[in-house]
Amino acid sequence: MTLRLILTRHAKSDWDNPLLSDHQRPLNKRGQRAAPLIGRWLAEKGYQPQEALVSDATRTRETWALLCAELTATVPVHFEPALYHASPDIMLRALQTAKEQCVIMIGHNPGIAAFADMLLRDDPGHPAFARYPTCATLVAEFEADSWGDIRPGTGRALDFIVPRELE
Repeated sequence: MTLRLILTRHAKSDWDNPLLSDHQRPLNKRGQRAAPLIGRWLAEKGYQPQEALVSDATRTRETWALLCAELTATVPVHFEPALYHASPDIMLRALQTAKEQCVIMIGHNPGIAAFADMLLRDDPGHPAFARYPTCATLVAEFEADSWGDIRPGTGRALDFIVPRELE
């Protein structure tokens, strides 16, 4: 069976309010424009997730809300505290609990960039892949019976995009 993972870094966040903790930071205007662009791109390409695993930080929740509004179907979402600034190993453990065939994960750097690199056999060849800028999105496929069978280095990159390419 083919499993598909959509791996998105949260959109650009706002640093203007020094009273907010890192966990509470919302999206800035650029982030609010970028997340729907990624959602529309996913819908246009037919990359429709069936399940979402999202960090419980404000900026990841907001990214998800704006992105999913552009999708063609409702997607059940799990807001996961463990995904807040998660390491690749924690992200892999979270992914291995997924039930659906196409899963989107929304998280933070540096973990998300390292996780993407860890999962793939080959780099997608995009100049921004190594730094995984805000709202960058990887679509990867795995040949496995379940997410529990996923191992590092087994994914094949189908697509990688950054919002600036969609403006």
